[in-house]
Amino acid sequence: MQEAPAAPMTWRHVTPVRVREAAAIGTNPNSSAALIARNRSAARSRLAGMMPAVASTRRQFLIAGAAASAAAYAGACRGASASGDGPNVLVILIDSLRTDHAYGDRARTPHLDALRADGLTFNKVFPEAMPTVPGRNSILSGRRVFPFRNWDDEPGLIAKPGWAGLDDVRSAFTSVLGRAGWWTGYVTDNPFLGFAGPYDELRRSFDLFTRHGGQIGGRDVPVPASKLDPWLHPVVRRYGMSERVRRYIANADYAEDERKSFAAQVFTSSVDALKVAARRQPFALVVDTFEPHEPWTPPRRYTDLFGDPSYEGPEPATVRYGRVDRWLGAGEADLVLDRMRALYAAEVTMTDRWMGALLDRLHDLDLERDTVILLMSDHGIQLGERGWMGKISVALHPELIQVPLVIVDPSRRKAGESSAYLASTHDIAPTLLAMAGVAAPGDLDGHDLSPLFDDKSPPERTFAYGGYSDQHFVRSGRWAYMADNRGRDFKLFDTVEDSEEVVNVAAEHPDVVRELYETVLEQAGGELPYYG
Repeated sequence: MQEAPAAPMTWRHVTPVRVREAAAIGTNPNSSAALIARNRSAARSRLAGMMPAVASTRRQFLIAGAAASAAAYAGACRGASASGDGPNVLVILIDSLRTDHAYGDRARTPHLDALRADGLTFNKVFPEAMPTVPGRNSILSGRRVFPFRNWDDEPGLIAKPGWAGLDDVRSAFTSVLGRAGWWTGYVTDNPFLGFAGPYDELRRSFDLFTRHGGQIGGRDVPVPASKLDPWLHPVVRRYGMSERVRRYIANADYAEDERKSFAAQVFTSSVDALKVAARRQPFALVVDTFEPHEPWTPPRRYTDLFGDPSYEGPEPATVRYGRVDRWLGAGEADLVLDRMRALYAAEVTMTDRWMGALLDRLHDLDLERDTVILLMSDHGIQLGERGWMGKISVALHPELIQVPLVIVDPSRRKAGESSAYLASTHDIAPTLLAMAGVAAPGDLDGHDLSPLFDDKSPPERTFAYGGYSDQHFVRSGRWAYMADNRGRDFKLFDTVEDSEEVVNVAAEHPDVVRELYETVLEQAGGELPYYG
């Protein structure tokens, strides 16, 4: 992965009218542990049963030192606009979170489970644009980003189709809410939205934007071999990935102390931001964590929940994108894949634990019944399925392109229920604006999902389509289809007969392939761009 330029970790820009507000961001060592909500209490009990005791309460755990230094700055003053009239909005974005780990039993996510018990779970969600940057542009804007027409490489971003700053910051759902009187905040360790130049206008559009650096780039300080070597399995060394791991540990050495993890940093800062937001209701707060994106260096107590506790070798802390058989020998593949899957599940579990700190604070501040809560991911990751590792644009299967989405209504309508509606990333903005009671810009492409809470239906959507780089996909009932944007390398899978999507039947069903390809061309407005 191309690295984004490292930005100064301590740079602050705070407009004068926001100085006191930004200064209020900090951990309060005198906070007392409060009662937690019914579902959160059950979540904590389940997690406590599987983890060694760290502190008597999560609040004390936070206070003990999770808050790392963060750069925070406020946006331009919007003037003395009247306060909005509607619910608060809390959006939690978790990068690279697979649906089978969020909903299934491949990781332990009691706090996400608690959200699902309180909210509506969407079971068929396919981002229309991937990966990281295109996905967030789609979420924020409510507009389709694929097929990435007129794309140009922009400084600080990866040189791949769709990686560009947000076209119209004023129409982002957070900006619309801001103009309607909502206090707005964003907390993240996303190296692109947090630091890349093309997102400077977006960062300045918030009342408070808190960023943690170091996921890519960041501090370049020596890492002792005693801390680095345990994460450098021979395959990591062999394929030149040691430096990526070293830089990661240099910025977040949390193998022995998870309070130093990026998840802990982001969710601790979000707890602090929530204290400010609570005084400025209604608010719209986005919490965007890059974990469980690789590298993976979790404390061993998490990994042992999913892998062999007797394993004593070095860990494969990061992954080489591509075919498994091109970088793992037959004698090492099973072990390396098992360890990688355990590391990923461990990171998901740890991230869920820190998300619980934010949800606890929401309860402590008595905000749960005044807040729309939405949790989503931008994409998943392949962990050896069908012989692929990483995010592979030519292998657009559910492990990569299906994501979790949970929406909690303040009155808990549809609590514990699920929907099979084909939702996507560009549906988020119109849904949140509708639930806040704020008019959406007229040119949004996404559908408002909120009618589902009233036993009504959003506009019919019989198929999902989207893209990643120069590739596209369609999910349409029985068929899973993918191809490159030139109309080559067609793949078609019959998900009724082949639920694992292993056997390509494109040659046997040319009429289906043609129909699905033409459907994408029609929906996307003509020939798809191919950047090569």
